[in-house]
Amino acid sequence: METEVELSRIIINETSDQQIIVLKERHGQRSFPIVIGIVEIFAIDRRLKGIKPPRPMTHDLLDSVIENLGAKIEKIVINDLRNHTFYAKITLSLNGRTVEVDSRPSDAIALGAVSNAPIYVAEHVFEQTCQ
Repeated sequence: METEVELSRIIINETSDQQIIVLKERHGQRSFPIVIGIVEIFAIDRRLKGIKPPRPMTHDLLDSVIENLGAKIEKIVINDLRNHTFYAKITLSLNGRTVEVDSRPSDAIALGAVSNAPIYVAEHVFEQTCQ
């Protein structure tokens, strides 16, 4: 089972390599932080603020490639947490079939911000993070 989430906070610390995003249930109270890199946090932050870079960033490029191949990003799922590391999948639809692509959560969320794809968290991940 998966629960839809939204980005509730972005914490940028330019003096550190570790940035934080907080994912919160869209229709609930549970939330948890994920540590991500500075490149990904700036990509997410710019997109949420409506700032378009003068040249496509990596996540813009990937979104364009997916779209030009005729695929659509259906959803982003934070699907696992092992040894303090989160894992994600990007679900694409292409010619009537579903394709799942492994991803780092930071890249998946940045791509989701570019494409406005919904973000979900597997229930067992919530259970592990909200203890």
